Amino acid sequence: MEVVQVLCMKGGNGDSSYANNSLVQKKVISLTKPIMEEAITNLYDNNFPASLSIADLGCSSGPNTFFAVLEIVNAVGKLCKKMGRQLPELQVFLNDLPGNDFNTIFKSVSKFQKDLQKRMGTSAESCFVTGVPGSFYGRLFPSKSLHFVHSSYSLQWLSQVPQGLEGNERNIYMASSSPPSVLKAYFEQFQSDFSMFLRCRSEELVEGGSMVLTFLGRRNDDPSSKECCYIWELLAVALNDMVSEGLIDEEKMDSFNIPQYTPSPAEVKCEVEKEGSFTINRLEVSKVNWNAYHGEFCPSDDHKDGAYNVAMLMRAVAEPLLVSHFGDGIIEEVFSRYQKIVANRMSREKTEFVNVTVSLTKRG
Repeated sequence: MEVVQVLCMKGGNGDSSYANNSLVQKKVISLTKPIMEEAITNLYDNNFPASLSIADLGCSSGPNTFFAVLEIVNAVGKLCKKMGRQLPELQVFLNDLPGNDFNTIFKSVSKFQKDLQKRMGTSAESCFVTGVPGSFYGRLFPSKSLHFVHSSYSLQWLSQVPQGLEGNERNIYMASSSPPSVLKAYFEQFQSDFSMFLRCRSEELVEGGSMVLTFLGRRNDDPSSKECCYIWELLAVALNDMVSEGLIDEEKMDSFNIPQYTPSPAEVKCEVEKEGSFTINRLEVSKVNWNAYHGEFCPSDDHKDGAYNVAMLMRAVAEPLLVSHFGDGIIEEVFSRYQKIVANRMSREKTEFVNVTVSLTKRG
């Protein structure tokens, strides 16, 4: 699987699109708002640029793309008002892999500019939006051109499926039954990727520039623990049932692996310190329910079903990967089964995503 070519969230605005099934991700961005505001304050303690360059890495498409940017710009605006300064010109770079639905993003730019005008009183002419297709595991911007980098729920995705996953048959990710060699292969791929990410951003950020990065992660030391792998294990159950019934080829199943690693805070800290270009200001863990509408107003009867919400969330995330490997003929059936499996487990267990957020400053 060539990850750069096939990894993307499901585009468009259909019922199963990422645009309509990413409320969990929006909640996670909201949870990190105080950390972003603190990072912006620290940035302006070091520098007051006439033009501010902001990059959102792994921006995807849909409402969350500009929600994150608006939160960042709002933090800048509040600080400028407090300091009695004019809001600087804003250069916003929206990055994701080439398969991302950039067309939907570009169609939303005018709405974003109107929202910016309404919230900040800022003229659309002072905010410039650019799409940047490419992997953030390589250079994306000129040296010392960025002031602030944001990334949420993107850095757990790896640049490639790790090598050396033999013995992990019938699993699609790390699992409780995975041999130690598989866990090691995933961890080493994370180390290689995240260190490369840090090296690239250290070249692109100005001295004193800031980053706020949120990973889908875990609290404990076990990379195969339920708190980070369970949601994929349940998808593997649905796929394996279809293998048993002859609906999916066994060899196809055994060669499918999710290119993701959900790090612990200690692992994130270790890689940052090892790379050496950044100071850690904050390193925090938060959590959010699998069901985005848990305790929330439900826009339709369908959304009152927590398992439906989780299945749609995972479909929006995983469908492009599944289609590239198995074809699109299995999709409806696999997520119908997955919804029933998830419903059974959610009725008996507490199900939450764990988030690891780190705030960094580029050293001088």
